[in-house]
Amino acid sequence: MRVDAHEVNRVRATLALFVADAFASVPHKDQRAEGDCYLRGLLLDGRRESRECCCAVASGA
Repeated sequence: MRVDAHEVNRVRATLALFVADAFASVPHKDQRAEGDCYLRGLLLDGRRESRECCCAVASGA
């Protein structure tokens, strides 16, 4: 299945809205960012080894 850049951007925007809603009650910005990172890591294909790995992949590093 091929996904074009427009579809990727649409899904990213949808995920961003979901994450903002899901972590709205978390008081600290850094904790919300960790939650975002964690969810993105769960959605990626492949192994889930560590939070740092997920964050690196999710941020595009």
